[in-house]
Amino acid sequence: MSKRRTSLKDLAERLGVSIATVSRALRNSHEVGEDMKKKVNALAREMNYRPNPFAQSLRKEAPHIIGVVVPNLVTHYYSAVLSGIEDYARKRDYSVFCCNSNESEELEKGAIDNYVNMHVEGIIACLAQETRDYSHFHQIHDMGIPLVFFARTCLPEYFSSVVADGDSAAQKATEHLLNTGSKRVAFIGGPNHLDMVKRRKHGYLEALREHRIPINRDLVICDKIDFDVAYKSTMELLKRPDSPDAILGFNDIITYGAYCAIKDMGLRIPDDVAIIGFSDSESADYVTPKLSTIADKAYEQGQLACELLMKALNGDKQRYNEIVPMQMIVRESSAKKR
Repeated sequence: MSKRRTSLKDLAERLGVSIATVSRALRNSHEVGEDMKKKVNALAREMNYRPNPFAQSLRKEAPHIIGVVVPNLVTHYYSAVLSGIEDYARKRDYSVFCCNSNESEELEKGAIDNYVNMHVEGIIACLAQETRDYSHFHQIHDMGIPLVFFARTCLPEYFSSVVADGDSAAQKATEHLLNTGSKRVAFIGGPNHLDMVKRRKHGYLEALREHRIPINRDLVICDKIDFDVAYKSTMELLKRPDSPDAILGFNDIITYGAYCAIKDMGLRIPDDVAIIGFSDSESADYVTPKLSTIADKAYEQGQLACELLMKALNGDKQRYNEIVPMQMIVRESSAKKR
């Protein structure tokens, strides 16, 4: 496959005709015979040619645009990442288009396809939790379109990425729960195939091993990233005879699902069940008791992801794997009273 976007010139050279002839054939002009139209269109499909709507509508060069794909724009984390991307891009005269995949693999693939059709200069993406087939990202690589992943990543042999030190942060958070009176810590995460989930679960398990606490697989729940699912899972955990007395939540959505379930069960936080979660949204300081969290420096991650993309756009072929350290913020929900 082509290592860059196929142009009209590429099609013309393959067919031994002028660029004008190829252009007219693709526009179904009467000035070109039917046989030539068929040849041009067949080759265009073979070489994955995409017309550039910006180039078609503007006499000068197309505007500098990068595309961003996020799983859930309404959450604090992704909106903060986007703010970081936009601020960095704006200072370099780039515009940012953003698409919300709503955690859907199909919508994610559609967004990537639309960005290719728009001829954006580069893409920044975070995988949807449904995504298991990476063929659309293989295509991006084969077409030579710069792409940087953040948070949830894949294909590290092809693309740069920006992630948090979720394993280390999860280990410290679990140790904090154990050191402040909790004995049976549960982990409620997202789908196991996501690298982000694997990192945070690994840190949780390492903390248990360090404290020589046997791993109870019944206290490790990895399911859909969804408030209702997390709420139901927490309810089921708390009804067990060996119910947890502390919970580590994978992200805001899961943590608040667990938080509400604990309160609806009539249990006290943190005395009966302590809780700490990832992603420090403003609401963590407004609930009662105030929620302990692991802040992910989302804005900085967005800026760094955009910086890596700009490096690629300027010809840097190196692949980077940047890790942004997280910060544990202890409030009222995690340390039991002694």
